[in-house]
This record gives sequence, structure tokens and C-alpha cells, in this order.
Amino acid sequence: MNVAGLPVAELRSGADVAPGLSPRAYLHPVRTLGGTAVTEVFPDDHRHHLGTGVTVADVDGSSFWGGRTFTPDRGSVMLDNHGRQEHVRWLEEAPDRRVEELSWTGPDGGELLREERTVSAAPAADGAWVLRTGTRLRNTAGRGLAIGSPATKGRPGAGYGGLFWRAPIADEAPECFGSEPGGEPELHGSRAEWVALAGTAPAGGPWTLVFAQTGAERDPWFIRAAEYPGVGTSLAWDQVLRVADGSVVERGWAVVVADGHLSPGQAGRLVADLPE
Repeated sequence: MNVAGLPVAELRSGADVAPGLSPRAYLHPVRTLGGTAVTEVFPDDHRHHLGTGVTVADVDGSSFWGGRTFTPDRGSVMLDNHGRQEHVRWLEEAPDRRVEELSWTGPDGGELLREERTVSAAPAADGAWVLRTGTRLRNTAGRGLAIGSPATKGRPGAGYGGLFWRAPIADEAPECFGSEPGGEPELHGSRAEWVALAGTAPAGGPWTLVFAQTGAERDPWFIRAAEYPGVGTSLAWDQVLRVADGSVVERGWAVVVADGHLSPGQAGRLVADLPE
């Protein structure tokens, strides 16, 4: 994907991802306009983290997150429960906008969800750019589905699953701040208007990512900074999300990708002035 003629994000199908990592579509590398990579894939700490995309920990027992599954009696263990996202067709293809149809199938090959995913890139103010991701997940299983997370199975604070961005790890943890006071402990699980990470790439320069949710629904934020750098939204923060047969779950977010370390004031102004 391009912004003002510069390549800023590469779409990958995930077809070559190992089955135990839940093969899926994702973007990597995503870069600032200055060329600094701000996504990570296959990191040693979490091999199943793949750039940025849409990924859910538990869809009726199938993992689209990859890696181990949290169980109440045994903790996190590897199970033979990994699903996959498979490309069906492109609905739109342009240098700055792609719309893709994806099939989410469980380990038995049966389809659970059919997704329409839109990603677009556009210039923003102050030398930054914005990546928008939108998803429409339709239940095609022929029955009701339950979307869960480790938190819904008893692991507090681990409500991940939805939109997720893995940033590159460095010697120092990124700074975390947002539209509400505090850092990672206070913003994790909040519904702040926006949250941000500001770090320095191991091979590159300083960067800032500012995350905002779009659309009618605003989910709790899932944030990691001290352990590893990642931000996501949570479809199932502490309660299972039940999806009736044929119904649609729709979510979206916008991420400002900037060179340098932005202040909270600068980040807030960029979110307020996001292009449509």
C-alpha cells in the first residue's frame, strides 16, 4: 500500500504461516513515511504475533490467535484447535485501498465466519499517515457462535481478540499514553478515546503509533508495553460475545503512524484532525 507514492504497508496472505500459529492475513512491514518499520512478525516472545490484522483467540473453541490456548485447569497449553483465515477474493484493489473477502475455517475445515476486511492508507498532518482497518465478520456456521478470550476462561486482563498490532521490541519499552491520564496499567481495559505507543526501532528511528476506534462500537483496549509492545481491541474483555447465526460483528480503527516521539497534545490533535 502507498501514501504519496511511498510504500508504507505490505499485505500478506499468511498462507505460509505454520498451522500452529493460526495462518491468517496480516500487514507487515508497516513503515513510517521516513521508512522505519513499526510492525513485527514471529518475535521470539510470541511467535504467533503477525504484524497487524484481525485475529480472535476463541471462536467456539477454535483459535485464530495462534500458539497456546488458556485452559482453566492446565493454564496455557498447545491444543489441536487452530483455525485459519483463507483469501476468497478481492472486492477492491487500489494502491491506497484494498477490500478483501476472507473465510475463517476451524480445524475441521468448516467455515465459521466470512469476513469483509477493508484497509486504506492516507496522508495525515505533520508528516504522518493513517492506516484504517475495518472488519465485518458474518456468522456463517449455521449456528450461534461464542467469541471468547483467555479472560472469559478465568485469566484476568487477558481479554485479547479483535484488531491487534504488534510493534517491534527494543532495549527499552515504549512509552504508553492516551486521552485519559496514566500509562499502561490505567489504559489497559479502558475505553479511552485514543491510546498511543512511542518507541524507537532497533534498526531505524523513533516512532509513535496513535490508535483510535471508529464506528459505533468502542471496545476495551488491550495494551502491552512493559512485557512487549502491542495494542489491540477486545471483543470479549471479560464476557463471551455471542453471535447469532447470520448476524454481523462490525468494528474499525484508525492508526496514525508517525516518525519521532509525539507528545500527548500532538497525538490528540492528529486524532481530532484525521482525514475521512
